[in-house]
Amino acid sequence: MAEIREIKKAETSGKASIHSHITGLGIDESGKAKFKADGLVGQVEAREAAWVVVELIRQGKMAGKGILLVGPPGTGKTALAVGIAKELGEDTPFNMLNASEIYSVELKKTEVLTQAIRKSIGVRVRQKRLVYECVVKELKVKVARSRLNPYVQVPREVEIKLATKDEDRTLTAGDTIAEQIARMGIRKGDVIWIDAETGNVVKVGKAKGLEGAKSYDIESGRAVDIPSGPVKKEKELTNTFTLYDLDMSLAAQSISLTAVFSLWSEREITQDVRKQVDSYVKEMMNKGMAELIPGVLFIDDAHMLDVETFSFLTKALEAELAPILVLATNRGTTKIRGTDVEAPHGMPLDLLDRLLIITTRPYSEDEAKEIISIRAEELDIELEPQALEELKRLASENNLRYSIQLLEPSAVIARRSGRNVVKVDDVKEASRLFSDVKRSVKYVKEYETLFLK
Repeated sequence: MAEIREIKKAETSGKASIHSHITGLGIDESGKAKFKADGLVGQVEAREAAWVVVELIRQGKMAGKGILLVGPPGTGKTALAVGIAKELGEDTPFNMLNASEIYSVELKKTEVLTQAIRKSIGVRVRQKRLVYECVVKELKVKVARSRLNPYVQVPREVEIKLATKDEDRTLTAGDTIAEQIARMGIRKGDVIWIDAETGNVVKVGKAKGLEGAKSYDIESGRAVDIPSGPVKKEKELTNTFTLYDLDMSLAAQSISLTAVFSLWSEREITQDVRKQVDSYVKEMMNKGMAELIPGVLFIDDAHMLDVETFSFLTKALEAELAPILVLATNRGTTKIRGTDVEAPHGMPLDLLDRLLIITTRPYSEDEAKEIISIRAEELDIELEPQALEELKRLASENNLRYSIQLLEPSAVIARRSGRNVVKVDDVKEASRLFSDVKRSVKYVKEYETLFLK
């Protein structure tokens, strides 16, 4: 079987989102939801139900089951799904998919769903590696002309004096390590470790108080202690990947040279590759070097899925390698897509029977006020009390999403007037410029004869 190597650690995007402030479900020690905690407000019953689901997952009692979040638009269904993933642990994969994304013109529905499922299953890998963990005391990089471009000089060799609190050691390494050291800008006083088997170099930070090391008033890296013990030691490294990461790593190694020059697309993955990955993961688990982390696959607007997709998901729930399936919908009784059959939430009854259904309810005025306040703080927007009250009123008359959407336009209007604090007049001006749904419908009816049919 091909070796799986050089896999990038699974990371979430640093881009702030509307749910970036959520850190959990806000449940106390007795399993009761606090009114405001972990970035969530209200929805007490739904959060307590979600906490029970988290406990079932931890006890391994969610096999063959899924979760369905049902409620009107803007009642926190996505926030609950994020809260469930956060409660399960920081390295728990969370993959969010809108039902409309499944109908891709480039990929089959089954391929999109399979990739989504495998992006939602984590593998925590523990490996004991021989590494050089040390601080750099001296560094000499030798350069030579590039074999590819004789006019360019590249690092060819490095002589490096490494040290811990207890030992000094001098090493000579080739171009692979020399290139990494040059690229990372490693200098005297940096704490690094080098994988003795692969040659991978990791820069940890700047050593505290190393004699002779140059220091600056403002440092870009974090300060760390000088390592102790021998320079070369065995170290346990823990990384979390998804099955999809492993699929892509193995698939990239398997492509032919012809495929590279024909701009091979990494979007399609064969079942043979996935079987090899599954076999590799099971082998690692049997050796005690890895463990599976069931992540969360969240599919929003689930009523837009069709019969074939529902059938696929029903089967996926019973699979040995299955994530926690969380569906969300704001529909009542409606037709199942692709059929003339009406069903609750537009879903087949045989799938509904396998789902634990959690309902969300419209927010009260006080809950809406708290949510607007949290979101304003997240966006670094300062609201005067009257402006917050006006946004609360608009949320009550229209919906919470409309009020939250007015935050940034109101801040722009305030800055235009030379202020950093949003006043009530700024909110009213933003509301005048941007219609809510009710005013939009009224406008359509008023000018109905002018619109194209």
